Amino acid sequence: MLAYSMLYPTVTLTRRVVSMDGMWKFALDEKSEGEAQRYVEGFPGKDMIPVPASFQDFYTEKEIREYTGDMWYEKDMFVPGEWEGKDVIIRFAAATHRAEVFVNGIKVAAHEGGFLPFCAKVTDVVRYNAYNKVVVKVNNELTVTNIPCGETITLSNGRKMAKPYFDFYNYSGLQRSVHLMAVPKESVHDIDLAYELNGGDAKISYRIKTTGEHPVQVKLFDEDGKETASAKGKEGVLEVKAAHLWEVHAAYLYKLSVRIMDDAEIVDEYEQQIGIRTVEVKGTSILLNGKPIYLKGFGKHEDSDIVGRGFNMGIMKRDFELMKWIGANSFRTSHYPYSEEIYQMADREGFLIIDEVPAVGLFESLMNFMEASTGKQTAFFEKETTPVLLKAHLKAVEEMITRDKNHPSVIAWSLLNEPETTSDAAVPYFKEIFDCAIELDPQKRPRTFALVMNSVPGVCKCYQFSDIIALNRYYGWYVKGGNEICDAEKMFREEMDAWKALNLDKPFIFSEYGADTLGSEHKLPSVMWSQEYQKEYLDMTHGVFDSYDFVKGEQIWNFADFQTTEGIMRVNGNKKGVFTRQRQPKDAAYLLKDRWTKIPLDYKKEKDSF
Repeated sequence: MLAYSMLYPTVTLTRRVVSMDGMWKFALDEKSEGEAQRYVEGFPGKDMIPVPASFQDFYTEKEIREYTGDMWYEKDMFVPGEWEGKDVIIRFAAATHRAEVFVNGIKVAAHEGGFLPFCAKVTDVVRYNAYNKVVVKVNNELTVTNIPCGETITLSNGRKMAKPYFDFYNYSGLQRSVHLMAVPKESVHDIDLAYELNGGDAKISYRIKTTGEHPVQVKLFDEDGKETASAKGKEGVLEVKAAHLWEVHAAYLYKLSVRIMDDAEIVDEYEQQIGIRTVEVKGTSILLNGKPIYLKGFGKHEDSDIVGRGFNMGIMKRDFELMKWIGANSFRTSHYPYSEEIYQMADREGFLIIDEVPAVGLFESLMNFMEASTGKQTAFFEKETTPVLLKAHLKAVEEMITRDKNHPSVIAWSLLNEPETTSDAAVPYFKEIFDCAIELDPQKRPRTFALVMNSVPGVCKCYQFSDIIALNRYYGWYVKGGNEICDAEKMFREEMDAWKALNLDKPFIFSEYGADTLGSEHKLPSVMWSQEYQKEYLDMTHGVFDSYDFVKGEQIWNFADFQTTEGIMRVNGNKKGVFTRQRQPKDAAYLLKDRWTKIPLDYKKEKDSF
C-alpha cells in the first residue's frame, strides 16, 4: 500500500480542501546553488509564474525555454486554526520529473515521476492560524533510470540540454493542481471495487483501506440521490437491483459514500462517483458489459499553446466536444497518465480510455520516429542501470493503477510505448511489469503495450504478454511514403497476414497510425504533407484495417498537432494532428467523421465467441 492516499481531493463532512493554484514565485537555478543559498527558506527575485502550467512557453528567451536542471517554486499558504487535530496535507497532482518539498525550511516530501500525484503530510511542521512558506525544488533532467527515458547533455556554453528518446517536448514544472487538505487522523486511505453483472442486477465487491480500526459503512446512491445499496465492514458486497450500467456515450454514475463510524459519530467520510460496468477480452473481442465494442478515437497529448502540458480546463472541454463531433469513443493517454479531471470528464461523457504509464523512450534513439522501422536493435534492457529503471517503472504502474482503478472510463492499461522488444533481456522485464499490473488491479482489466514498427512477428519477443495487441504502424509515411504507397500497402498486408498466421486469438488495435499534414497545404496531385495525401494515406490504411476481422480498434495519431523537440524532421512540432494545435479541423477530420459515425459500436462482432 502506498504511503499516501491517491484519492482525489474532495470536500465532505470531515474533509477540507483549499486550492493552491495561482501565481507562484519562480526561479531557475542554473548554477545549482539553491540548496547552499538556503532557497528552501525562500529565494530572491520577484518573477511569478502560473500553477498549473509548464514554464517553458511563457518567456521570450530561448535559454529559459530550453532550460534543463533545477527550478524553484514558492508560495505562502495560510493554515486555518480550526484544522488543528486533523492531518494537514499538501497534494501535488504532478511535478515533472522529480521534486522536493519544503515547508518553513523543513523537507517534507520527495518524489520521482512527473505525471502522478504525491502528498506531503505537514501536520507537525505548519503554524496554525498563520502563513507558512512552501518551497518546491523541481528538476526536469532526463535519464535512463526513470520514465520517460532520455539523456541530459552539457553544451559548450556550459548549459544542460535534455535529449529525449521520445517524440514530444519535455514540458515540465508544476503542471497540475496543488491542493492543501485537512483530513481526519483516522481516514479512508484507498478503495478497491470490482463488478459482476447478473441479469439486470449487479454486485459491487469492495475493499476499503483505512488508517485505523473503527468500522466502515458503505452506501450507494443513484443519480437522483436515492440510496440503492448499503453494506458494513471494510470488505463486502453491494447488491444493486435493476442496475443502471455505464455504457459508451451513455454514462450513468452512482455516488459511493464511505464512512468510518464511531458509534453514531462520523470519523471520516469520502465520496466518489463510480460507474457499474465490466470489461474483458474474450477471443478476438473486447467486451464492455458482455457486448463487443470497436474502438474509434485517438492517441492524444496534454499539449496546448502557452501553458504547454499544464492542465487547462477550457482545452479539456473543447477536446471532448471535438471527439463527440467526430464520432470517436476512445483515446489512449499517450504517453503518460493525464490530469485526473480528464478521467472524470470521460466518466461523465462515456468515453473509453486506455491508460498509459509514462514508459516511453525505452528504445535508445534521439530520432526514434525515424529509426522505429529500420530494424535497429538497441539492447536497451541489457544496461547495468536496468534494475533501477525497472524499480521506477513498477512504482509508476502502482501509482497509476492506484489512482485510476475506479474510473469506469479506464478499460485497459498500456504499460509501455514503443519499447525495444527484440532482445531476450526484455522478456523478464516485461513479465515483471505485466504481472504487477494484474496483481494491483481489482478489476483485472486487459493489459497491453504499443508495439513499435520493429516489433513484428518472428522478431518481437514480448507480444505474448498483451491481452490486446496494440500496433503503432506508419506504412505510407515513415515507410514507403508518397508515390510508393502501393508498396506500403503490400508490406502492411504482409505483416498483418503474418500476425493472422500466428492465430493468437486476441483482439488487435492500431494504437497509432497517421501522416504529418500542414493545415495550409493543398496539392493536386498529392504530395506528402498535403491534406490530399493524408486522405490517400487514410483510405489505404482503413482499407487494411477493414480486411482483418481480428482488428477491433483504431486510434489515429494524433488528435491535435503537438510540440516536439526542434529538428529538421519537425516543422515546429508534430503535424499528424487531425486538428490543429488550436483545435480546428483539418480535412482529415471530415473523412474520419464520415467513417466513424457510420461504423457501429459492435463493428466486426464475432457471432459465437461471447
